[in-house]
Amino acid sequence: MTQERTCALVVIGNEILSGKVRDSNAYFAARELRALGASLSRIAVVADEVDAIAQEVAACARLFDVVLTSGGVGPTPDDVTMAGVARAFGRRLERHPELEERIRRRAHGSPLPASLRMAEVPQGAILNAGGEIGFPTVQVENVFILPGVPQLFEAKLRALSPRLAAAPYFCRTIYLAVSESLIAPHLDDCLRRFPALMLGSYPTMGDDAPYRVKLTLESKDQAMMAAAFDYLVELLPAAAIIRTE
Repeated sequence: MTQERTCALVVIGNEILSGKVRDSNAYFAARELRALGASLSRIAVVADEVDAIAQEVAACARLFDVVLTSGGVGPTPDDVTMAGVARAFGRRLERHPELEERIRRRAHGSPLPASLRMAEVPQGAILNAGGEIGFPTVQVENVFILPGVPQLFEAKLRALSPRLAAAPYFCRTIYLAVSESLIAPHLDDCLRRFPALMLGSYPTMGDDAPYRVKLTLESKDQAMMAAAFDYLVELLPAAAIIRTE
């Protein structure tokens, strides 16, 4: 299993940019990839435009180990993700015989012309098993093309888990009853001693909040993370710590 695997997610859809639909796929992908030990390093949202998709996908494919796309893979005119990915790699669209056969079988041999558009993929595309979703996931180089419907996106991303897994992250959490300004010097001190530590500070608002600040410490080096946790707990005022996890 590889130690590091960097990922990008390209969310495609005018409905996301206009606020007509609330995107949940980015949140799901972030949590799922983290659990797999993969690092989601970029989330981009682009319009249903071939050039916009091509530019973003091409850039992400160069910068990251894995690129996931979400949306724009149906039979309607605004579904142009396949064309965008094809342009990103300088390829043409072609009808994939296995996809065509699946579509014809599902339609009992008489599919609508629009349905057959879903068999058109970038030249040289690879098909990956779709898990509980019978229709496979199309892959071009290091780009995996997923649907935007959350139930389908989630099922297909889970099916790709073995392809995306990397060495796990180790995490500890500290909940505090004081403000960030009071603990900031201690956080600086901890990071000077453990510069590779991923240290996050997340305040809450409201009189009924169960804590004022949540600190998270993460690393793929379990021993270093444990040492940093112990060091930070010693630095923080004992009365400020509500609990740790």
